[in-house]
Amino acid sequence: MTTTTAIDQLKEAHRATWDSGDYASVARTQVLEVGETTAAVAAVHPGDEVLDVATGSGNAAIPAALAGARVTGLDLAPTLLDVARQRANAAGVEIDWVEGDAEALPYGDDSFDTVLSAIGVQFAPRHELAATELARVVRPGGRIVLANWTPRGFIGQFFKTISPRLPKPPEGASPPPLWGDEEHVRGLFAGTGIELEFEHHSVVFEHESPESFVEYMADNYGPLLKARERLEPEGAWEELRADLIALCERSNVAADSFLAPSEYLLVRGRKEA
Repeated sequence: MTTTTAIDQLKEAHRATWDSGDYASVARTQVLEVGETTAAVAAVHPGDEVLDVATGSGNAAIPAALAGARVTGLDLAPTLLDVARQRANAAGVEIDWVEGDAEALPYGDDSFDTVLSAIGVQFAPRHELAATELARVVRPGGRIVLANWTPRGFIGQFFKTISPRLPKPPEGASPPPLWGDEEHVRGLFAGTGIELEFEHHSVVFEHESPESFVEYMADNYGPLLKARERLEPEGAWEELRADLIALCERSNVAADSFLAPSEYLLVRGRKEA
């Protein structure tokens, strides 16, 4: 049985992971489009109350605010929220930024017209609990729109390559890419009153070469940066690095650079009125 202590320790590790490196740079150069698509599909209207869960640097929150919504962006990592504030100020929008946990949203039932998450909520360890929270805070007739890396996509395979080298997570914590599996997501929302539809999209990762992409991610992407910190003293980093470069080479569709499409699942949910 999972202990609260084990899950809390895992969340502290997650906070440290996302506060390390420069995820805002990764998001800006690689996955900004995913947040924009998530907000566009939600079709928010001026005055709508919107919650962006695991907002990161605000990639879905800011487009929703630009559409006129009243937006709250919540994330576990304070460093990312600092970047999100800077980006929102530069965009000229006001957003309520909150440090909080996707598994324990600090809001009452039926608080928001729309709940979003772009490559965010899938990293909460207990998927069922996070899904229940999303369903709880959205109003009857309201929308939930999520974008999650799929297990078979490039980033899903990236995580599959890294995870065997890291400590096994506590019982009850599920792999993030499962949020990109339709049947898994259906199971998470079963009994919550959320009607679901799915679409498959992709976004392209680009860099000078497979090798340079892995180096860039190891310097800036928290999960890989922390993996390198752990593995280098054990002499195991070079093996993982080589495996990631090989994955990039298999996924590359460019002849003289690195260009790899990565699939994500777009989840559209509507709560029964």
